[in-house]
Amino acid sequence: MIIPRIGNIGENGTLNGLGLSGSVFLKIKTAIQIIINDVNDEILKSITITGCDVTNDLSFCKVYFTSILDMEQKTLEKEVNEASSFLRGKLSERLEVRHTPELKFIYDKSIAYGEKIEAIIESIEKES
Repeated sequence: MIIPRIGNIGENGTLNGLGLSGSVFLKIKTAIQIIINDVNDEILKSITITGCDVTNDLSFCKVYFTSILDMEQKTLEKEVNEASSFLRGKLSERLEVRHTPELKFIYDKSIAYGEKIEAIIESIEKES
């Protein structure tokens, strides 16, 4: 089972020990996915947001994604990052924060890695 990244949860349900609610991170993740679903770009529509890591001061956000397109990961990352300023502008319209974080999109390899591990476990079980 893959657990999405939403930041580090500290004591009392806060993130990063600064009193930042987990809902802020989930709002960013959800808002970006909604924005992506509303655009007319085929590449953006093909991606799914798997999680995000946001700095303590909300100035920078690493957004992890996967895609159903059969493109090289680096090319796909480049294409999605070219739209990051547009997505940041749309995100600022949806979030009620003083400063909208700068977005950096990173291809999430954890799902493919999880599938590889699962295949290895299945092959070991068949041999037993």
